[in-house]
Amino acid sequence: MTKPSRTLKRLTAQLRGAVGRCIADYRMIRDGDRVMVCLSGGKDSFTLLDMLLSLQRSAPVSFELLAVNLDQKQPGFPAHVLPEYLRRLGVPFHIIEQDTYSVVKRVVPAGQTLCGLCSRLRRGALYRFAAENGIGKIALGHHRDDIVETLFLNLFFAGRLKAMAPKLLSDDGRHIVIRPLAYLAERDIARYARGRAFPLIPCRLCGSQENMQRVAVKKMLAAWEREFPGRTASIASALRSVELEHLGDPRRFDFGGLDAQRVVAMSEPEEEALAEALSTLGKRELPAALP
Repeated sequence: MTKPSRTLKRLTAQLRGAVGRCIADYRMIRDGDRVMVCLSGGKDSFTLLDMLLSLQRSAPVSFELLAVNLDQKQPGFPAHVLPEYLRRLGVPFHIIEQDTYSVVKRVVPAGQTLCGLCSRLRRGALYRFAAENGIGKIALGHHRDDIVETLFLNLFFAGRLKAMAPKLLSDDGRHIVIRPLAYLAERDIARYARGRAFPLIPCRLCGSQENMQRVAVKKMLAAWEREFPGRTASIASALRSVELEHLGDPRRFDFGGLDAQRVVAMSEPEEEALAEALSTLGKRELPAALP
C-alpha cells in the first residue's frame, strides 16, 4: 500500500477533527448506538464511512457501524464494487436491492428532474430497512455545501427559510438522522477522495441533469466564492447563529409577548434621583491601589 503523503495526512487530520467537533456539538452518537451509514458510492459517502471508522477506533463511546447501499438497478451499475471494497475493509454491510430506477423513469415526465421522487423512494427503502433491523441512527453524507445550497433552494423556490439540520428526528419519529460531514467543504472532500483513491461510482440517474435548480444554485455559490472567498463558510456559520427575534415567523417567536417585557418609562422625579445618584458616584475618588 502506498504511504500517504504529508498533505493527505494533514487533510485527514483536518477533516477528522471537523467531523469529531460536529458529532460532539450535536451529540450525534451515544454509547451503544447502532449507526447505519448510507453508502451510495459517491465521494461524500465514502468519506463519511472513512471518517466514522477512524473515529470509532478512538471515540470515548462504543458504537457499531453498518454500511448500507441501495442498489436501485440503474443500467450499468457496477454492483460488485461496494461489496468488494467493504469486504476488504472488514466492515459489516448490507445491499438493499430495489428497482426504483424503473419507477422513477416511468413516473417522471421526460425533461423533468428525477431527484424528488428518487430521493423519496430511496429514503423510504433505507428507513424501512433501519426499522426492520432495530437501527436508530442513520448517517447521511451531506456536507456544508449541500446544506447551504438547500437553504437557497428553499429560499428562492419554496419561500421558506430552511436548510438541512445536522441532526433531526425523522417524520415518523422512529429514527435520528445525522450528518457528520456538516462542517466539511465539498472541495476538501473531493481532495480527500482523490487522495484515498476511493472506487467512486457516478450516479447516472440524476447527477448529470443540468436543468436541476440545484445546479443553478451551485453555480451561483461558486461564483460568489470566487469573488468573495469564505462566503459559503460565512453563510453556513449563520445557520448556527440564528436570532429568531430578528426574523418574522410568529410561530417561532412570541412577538406578542414583547409588550409585557417593555420597560416602563420612569417618572420625572425618578429620573432626577437617578441622575443625581450617578453624578455622586462619578465624583467619588477611587483608591490609588487595591490592598
